[in-house]
Order: sequence, then structure tokens, then C-alpha cells
Amino acid sequence: MPRLIKDNRIIEDSWHFVAEDDTDYSAYDRVLLPLATWLKLGDEARLGGHTAPWIDSGEEFEEAAQELLKSPLIAVHFPVFMDGRGFSTAEILRHRYGYEGELRAMGNLIQDQLFFLRRCGFDSYQLREGTNLENALASLTDFSVTYQTSADTNTPLFRRRS
Repeated sequence: MPRLIKDNRIIEDSWHFVAEDDTDYSAYDRVLLPLATWLKLGDEARLGGHTAPWIDSGEEFEEAAQELLKSPLIAVHFPVFMDGRGFSTAEILRHRYGYEGELRAMGNLIQDQLFFLRRCGFDSYQLREGTNLENALASLTDFSVTYQTSADTNTPLFRRRS
């Protein structure tokens, strides 16, 4: 079973990632489905806790935002580590729409991105295979001070110092 970082610890991932062309996922208890596939499910299947959507980093999702807000987990897939659009997706979900559930970054991510992913609103991270998760977990505390507001800090540094 794959492992991931969630709630500042390393855990076993109970969700199975379903690729866009994978149509047979019935053998799995909990599945992360492509957004379009997830939206085609009925409310009972979407809200039963056994399915959750994943959004590709460049995918338009705002028309489905109200449905997404009902999901306890939304995953954002980063196909390459240089694609930063998923950072914006997290920011939009957290701040524009007020999403409060688990927001997972997954795909071709590297350890150096974790601190910044958290600042945008992600709270779980499934890194590419072969990553040392203990080192990655430690990298969440690479910086002790941040200057601006973000998903993890509502007050800028100059206000925290006064």
C-alpha cells in the first residue's frame, strides 16, 4: 500500500488512484476518480465516502465547485513537478470557495515543494515513488518565518511583530 504525508505524519494511503482511462475500479474500496468521472456519479456514490475527485493541474473545475465542496477529499494531480497550476487550484479552493476538507497534492512532486504546497492550502502529500518520506516530512519545517498571509497564516509578519 502506498504511503503519504498527512497531518504531519507518514501514513498508509487507503485511496486508490484511478487514471482517466481506467474503467474498472470495482475491486477497490476507496477510489480517487477523475473529476469528470466523479461528477457523473449520483449523489449517493459521490457522498458515500468511497469516492473522491482528482483534478488535473490545468483542469477547469470552477463550474463544479459547489459539488466539489461536498467531498471530504479533493486531490490535485501534478503531472510534472514544474507545473505550478495546482498551487493556484488549492488557493482558489481554499480561499474563493472556502473548501475545508482534505486537499491532497499528488503526482510528480518533489520534496522542495512541500512547504509551499502547504502555504497554498494542501494538507496531504503523495510524492513520487522513491521519495524518502521521512526527509520530506522534515522539509515541511524548512522555514520558521513567513512574511505574507496564506492558507496557513492569516496575519502578515509585520502585524505579528507588533
